[in-house]
Amino acid sequence: YVLITPNEARRNQLQQIAKKELDDLERWKEEHRPGPIKLVPQRLGGKETEAQARQRQQMMLMQSKYQQKHKREDYAKAKKAAEEDEILKKKAIQREKAERLEVKKRQQEMRRREMFLEDQYDKTNELLNRLDLGLPKNDSCQIANRGPESTAWMRSHTYKQALREDENRRLEEMKQEQRRKAESMEFKKKQEEEAWRRARQNEQRRVNNAFLDRLQNKTQPGYSGSPDYLCNGAWV
Repeated sequence: YVLITPNEARRNQLQQIAKKELDDLERWKEEHRPGPIKLVPQRLGGKETEAQARQRQQMMLMQSKYQQKHKREDYAKAKKAAEEDEILKKKAIQREKAERLEVKKRQQEMRRREMFLEDQYDKTNELLNRLDLGLPKNDSCQIANRGPESTAWMRSHTYKQALREDENRRLEEMKQEQRRKAESMEFKKKQEEEAWRRARQNEQRRVNNAFLDRLQNKTQPGYSGSPDYLCNGAWV
């Protein structure tokens, strides 16, 4: 390391400058010091006595406690109502999911039935076609000579037609049943939404009536609170 010898002249110069600035500051404070305050004597205090002021303070304290209590009650009711709304929304979502799953299951079952009927119909046609292999192809011959083979062909043709009609009828019944179930589910959903809306309106009406009853009881002559405070406060 290198040792540097301090400059005594520079140090003394800086100390003199600092001392001069401090002396100037003290002189400026002395010159700008405020003088004595001269006020005209007057009577201080309000128009009410100390006892009245104490009573008014006590009344305001009681009213503030009562107001805080009602605020806490209103906050708890609002929180409970919000939680109930959230629960109802979650239930509605779960109900809708269950309904969609039920509809999906019904559609899958309907497709399986349709596939089963189609497969059954194909196999029946295949069996009847095997039986019809030995029948003559000329219609005039079939009409002229209605023998046992012609009778078998008519029976097979009638059976095919009856089977087709029965299949169409069953498909139409399944479609109608699916349509009725969908309409019933839609009607049930509308009824639940209407019941929930009415319950919500009744609860809101009950809370409003309770609030108006409390407000009416406070504005009666026998109430110890201050009407001006209630009119100008948070109750409005």
